[in-house]
Amino acid sequence: MARNRGAGGRGVVAWLKDLARFEILAVRILLLGIFVTQMVAEFVKPVGDAVQGPFVGGAILSLVGYILYDAVKGLAASVERVPARSRVRSSDLPEYVREAFDARKVDICFLGYTGETLKEAIYERLNHLLDGDGQARDVSIRMLVPDFRRAMSVPSRLGPAEEPIDDPGFRERMADRCQEYDNQLREKIQEFDQVRGVRVTCEYRLYDGAPRDKICIFNESFVMHGLYDLSATMWWRGERYYDPKGYQTELSVWSRREGADGAEDVAMWTKHFNDLWKLGSTPQWRRQ
Repeated sequence: MARNRGAGGRGVVAWLKDLARFEILAVRILLLGIFVTQMVAEFVKPVGDAVQGPFVGGAILSLVGYILYDAVKGLAASVERVPARSRVRSSDLPEYVREAFDARKVDICFLGYTGETLKEAIYERLNHLLDGDGQARDVSIRMLVPDFRRAMSVPSRLGPAEEPIDDPGFRERMADRCQEYDNQLREKIQEFDQVRGVRVTCEYRLYDGAPRDKICIFNESFVMHGLYDLSATMWWRGERYYDPKGYQTELSVWSRREGADGAEDVAMWTKHFNDLWKLGSTPQWRRQ
């Protein structure tokens, strides 16, 4: 996917997006205007004399045109633009979250460590949607994170020979972080109670095991998968800990737009996620 990181490039992209939104609005207003005018002309003689023509038939055709135009735009938005490269960085995820929210039905699935990068991007998109920027009407978010209640080799404290030593305190720290992210999303979603015609749901579940894989699925159209660097460490309270860093994780990409093979790969990863989701457990903080 081509990118222009300069200020001028961002300005052009933003201008083109604004122009596209204006074009959609203008066409819809035009089609609806034709429909209303022709219906009025059918029943108000002075207007009919001025307009002339087969009013009811023209009105119906303009209404059909409006519906078809709306459907085609929604279909086009639902087909995600796929990265031109077969690998991308996790730091690029916000860009693909923005594109996912261009569809009317948004479905985002995540499996990984804490999901901080993805959560931030989703939170930003929800704010834009609350401001009326976007056409998403049904948003589903599912997050699978590790069950930090169980003893783990990663994350863990480094022993004298750099062997992993389970640390309940550090695991609790990570569980609290996931709960914080979940609460932030839920509080934001509650604001949609005042927005008609938009449904947003978010659910967290826990999987058993170390956070080895990072999987992101967008609108069941394309999948990103990568492996965390399990050797990454950090300092906490004077001790070193194994703590995977996902922000720079490289992700391989599969897309339905790659043809039959791509569609098969996407279906395989989607099934894998759904299977893990069924096996996942509800977090303690969700049961309280």
